Amino acid sequence: MSASAADRAGRRRLLFALPLLAFVGVGAFLALGLGRDPSQLPSALVGREAPDFALPPLEGRDEHGLSRADLGGGRPMLVNFWASWCVPCRVEHPILDRLARDGVTIQGVNHKDMPDKARAFLEELGDPYDLVGSDRQGRVSIDWGVYGVPETYLLDGQGRIRYRHVGPLQERDLKKLLPMLEEAR
Repeated sequence: MSASAADRAGRRRLLFALPLLAFVGVGAFLALGLGRDPSQLPSALVGREAPDFALPPLEGRDEHGLSRADLGGGRPMLVNFWASWCVPCRVEHPILDRLARDGVTIQGVNHKDMPDKARAFLEELGDPYDLVGSDRQGRVSIDWGVYGVPETYLLDGQGRIRYRHVGPLQERDLKKLLPMLEEAR
């Protein structure tokens, strides 16, 4: 067999092997990704103080708004990013109401929402928030690394972020969250 015939045979084998290698690579990538919990997105903020911010109040709800100075104060709390147009926010709302009734401090950040719709949402489903800041442009949400609403952050008494939950809080999530709240006290 001549050198050029051997080169052609080698190229032919390579052409047959490339799709197989690509298929194996894609399969390995999917296998690694599918085993991950999507609510466990990494956050560079976990272990750090919450970002500095100052939001105006939700019009018609209160006069204070929400700022970095409202976080911590010696008690752990949740900071929940939500919106009236967010269907998963409706799903998690009964959990937030129950946590608030049980004495958990929850601060709310209303994300890119119309004030009248946000107030109607709270009137319809209940208002678990101590304070609500209106993030109409979504800038504070970006600073916190929010991918989309709802997202909930657990802060310790010094205002450091201890945990981030992406997506709606559900009953099964409380098994992890409640012990973390106790530990943060």
